[in-house]
Amino acid sequence: MKVNSKPVIAIAGAGIGGLTTAACLLKRGFPVRIYEQSRVLAEVGAGIQSSANAVKVLYDLGLRDELDKFAVRPKRFEFLRYNTAELMHSIPLAQVHEQRNGAPYFHLHRADLHELLAKTVLGMDPDCITLGAQATGFEESAGGVTLHLADGGRPKADVLVGADGIRSAIRTQILGAVPVRYTGDVAWRAVIPVERLPQGIMDTVSAVWCGPKKHAVMYYLRSGRVLNFVGLVEHDQPEGESWTQKRPWEDLKADFEGWHPTIQIVIDAIDRDGCYRYALNDRTPVGGWSTQRVTLLGDAAHPTLPYLASGAAMAIEDAAVFARCMDSYDSIEEALRVYQDSRVERTARVVRESAGNRDLYRIEDEQEMRRAFEAMNMSKTRSEWLYSYDPLTVPLGV
Repeated sequence: MKVNSKPVIAIAGAGIGGLTTAACLLKRGFPVRIYEQSRVLAEVGAGIQSSANAVKVLYDLGLRDELDKFAVRPKRFEFLRYNTAELMHSIPLAQVHEQRNGAPYFHLHRADLHELLAKTVLGMDPDCITLGAQATGFEESAGGVTLHLADGGRPKADVLVGADGIRSAIRTQILGAVPVRYTGDVAWRAVIPVERLPQGIMDTVSAVWCGPKKHAVMYYLRSGRVLNFVGLVEHDQPEGESWTQKRPWEDLKADFEGWHPTIQIVIDAIDRDGCYRYALNDRTPVGGWSTQRVTLLGDAAHPTLPYLASGAAMAIEDAAVFARCMDSYDSIEEALRVYQDSRVERTARVVRESAGNRDLYRIEDEQEMRRAFEAMNMSKTRSEWLYSYDPLTVPLGV
């Protein structure tokens, strides 16, 4: 049953998930207020991959033309042997992906997408976002929910969405302090202007270099002007999860000693002061995200390892499904329950399969790796369940 009046919705966090949620809600006429702990509306990080399931939502928000200004459309995934560059497996993207799944596959710079979403939200409501507002918890009652801010602020709303990331205060209050498990991997990240690299060093693909105890991912961003490098490496000692921790370039270079000359050329071109490294922690998928007036979204609900390139896409999907639920049910509690029921199984599968890919990419024997890729037939299976999903039309509650 459709609602007769629109409840006020507060969102903790102005990352990609929070901003997409706000845009989807504002488009449907909901009053929205976002509370972001940072004092600057900006995003850190580097590349993200956005498959058709997420791009459909961005297109529905009217962002097609703006995305075309900076998105890269890769031709395919290539899985390459770390020392020989021998092709182990490929997944077609480009026109094949769009024809099969109804929208393109994009490589995007996280900051560019964040800026576009922020512009979209503020274009619909210039007063929507409050900066310097760190969420620390909430109180709820039959009459509404009060968000607790670190500065003592107590804004009120009818619904609260915790989109406050992997260290979500809203998640902790709902679910408690959920233990994390260090995966054994740290992630290096860097971006390199292409003018520092030999012309044609790699095709317009998503290249996954697979080797013992580590793998690396490279792809172009910003209309091909920069190359994104991510290195996933086994390390005995974990460190923080912050993306802004700089580490010595020499350590990165040492981690990929003996790898293919293409990897060496890319690493040698990285700014010596532009190497970031952070720990990758695993979290068991859980349900029970929602109370009567509060729910979770994105990394706050289902933190996901990067081995399936779908973390940002899941947050974008969440946003669209949540907005549909709020627009489709008379009861807030029912809307939140249906939202959770619509998302928990799918996002748990993404979390599990992301973790499982780590072992696939690290198989030491070359022929065993090739057989494993062939057995999985990722081109077929990913289209069947991951890329073809449409958050704008999928039945709610299943």
